[in-house]
Amino acid sequence: MIKLKVNGVEQSFDGDPDMPLLWYARDILGLTGSKFGCGLGLCGACTMHQDGTAFRACITPVKAVEGKEITTIEGLGGSHPVQDAWVAHNVPQCGYCQPGQIMQACSLLKDTPKPTDDDIDSAMSGNICRCGTYQRIRAAIKEAAGVTA
Repeated sequence: MIKLKVNGVEQSFDGDPDMPLLWYARDILGLTGSKFGCGLGLCGACTMHQDGTAFRACITPVKAVEGKEITTIEGLGGSHPVQDAWVAHNVPQCGYCQPGQIMQACSLLKDTPKPTDDDIDSAMSGNICRCGTYQRIRAAIKEAAGVTA
């Protein structure tokens, strides 16, 4: 039996320990905000937090997060400063990548509260947006951080 905490709620899982955490969250827990993109951890659509740090859930087996605190996009509550900045800057177009983008941005701001453009580019480079809203993403991250352009 694998025990973990997801969005502050104790969970236990007695299925395949090699199941990717993304499928556990989506199919078992019904937390469908995190998306499947590439399945290789390269696009960032599946980004969640483990103990506050961004990671790719599509390549992380459930057994690897035993005893850990996992946060999905639903765990941010819908009114996180990064989410508010995303709305203010009209970041999403198709929206598919946005949960992963937001989770990555939150992790960046936790580690680097006042990021430079280079910090943002470096931290966000593994999150792909097919719609190309990168300039709006950068502006939203700066707003959430209280950094002026």
